[in-house]
Amino acid sequence: MSSHSERNDRGRPKAPEREIRGKPQKNKHFSKPHSDEKDWIWGNHAVEAALSNPSRPAPKRLLVTPDRAKRLAPNLQRHPALQVMEAVDIARQLPQGAVHQGIAMKVDEPEPLSLAELATPAEGVIVMLDQITDPQNVGAIFRSAAAFGVRGAVLQDRHAPMLSGVLAKTAVGAVDKVPYARVVNLSRALEELADLGWRAVALAGEAEESLEAVLDGGPTVLVLGSEGEGVRRLVAEHCDAMGKIPMPGGFESLNVSAAAAIALYETSRVRAGGEIGS
Repeated sequence: MSSHSERNDRGRPKAPEREIRGKPQKNKHFSKPHSDEKDWIWGNHAVEAALSNPSRPAPKRLLVTPDRAKRLAPNLQRHPALQVMEAVDIARQLPQGAVHQGIAMKVDEPEPLSLAELATPAEGVIVMLDQITDPQNVGAIFRSAAAFGVRGAVLQDRHAPMLSGVLAKTAVGAVDKVPYARVVNLSRALEELADLGWRAVALAGEAEESLEAVLDGGPTVLVLGSEGEGVRRLVAEHCDAMGKIPMPGGFESLNVSAAAAIALYETSRVRAGGEIGS
């Protein structure tokens, strides 16, 4: 029989195992090696979203090219963290290959919510990321989460990247639009979410039922696992159901961010009673 016939001790299915300040500054002042990306975000959408997010601390540095500086809001043209410099000098402050579009900012990530703050009241969809560590995948998941109106995201304290750098650039501002919580233990977080009225569904290629079949339209935690290991066994055992994305083309694997986008569309469709895309 399928894994859904076996129950854990919670009665849930077991997993199958300016004025603008200053003049453009010269290259010689910025000859240090490329920075790592911790605390840096770059690109128009990512920086603008961060600047408009009240949950962000004040920026430590705001770097813009002369042309980009002319298009800043008046209050930003007088910002104490503003530095105007040439594009090549901005690039020297960032990881190699960062496409900064003439603007970059060094700033701490948005303040996280507690799990209870994120999940109360129990309505909508929350995504939980189980050891997804690739920044581009996490950024793309945040982007899809924003597009489908997800309530928030649950990340681990460890085994999860900072919401900056390539991740923030890939998310094109979504890390400042989707609230998030960081937790130490995902299994305990799922227990707390269950007590708050949420139903957890793990996305797993080995599941016997489709995602559509196991969704019920109620408050849902969609649990996504890493591309290699998938949702870990102990985490899956704290889920109420497991579902897969049917792939009739015979290709058995999707990138986790692509799978997340499909799964979030499906949860939106089920919640809307089939109205989306009909």
